[in-house]
Amino acid sequence: MSTNQSEIRYLTPPTVEVKKKKYCRFKKNRIKYVDYKDPEFLKKFLNEQGKILPRRLTGTSLKFQRKVATAIKRSRHLAFLPYVTDMLK
Repeated sequence: MSTNQSEIRYLTPPTVEVKKKKYCRFKKNRIKYVDYKDPEFLKKFLNEQGKILPRRLTGTSLKFQRKVATAIKRSRHLAFLPYVTDMLK
């Protein structure tokens, strides 16, 4: 009973995940200003606990990630967004 290494059989075929290309939504939609008074838009950049999502997850460019972070911090200070929460979304 000799088996070849190239002859590997699976019960279900292995799935190959196709990664979607990340893009900066600010550059794509030509947004120049991040408004700190718009909490619904800024919630897209927060996780359920209220933490700011990193660039590698959102795909935002460095320039706009800094602007988003500043806008989130300003809106937290003015109580538009909470600092800490449980199940924000």
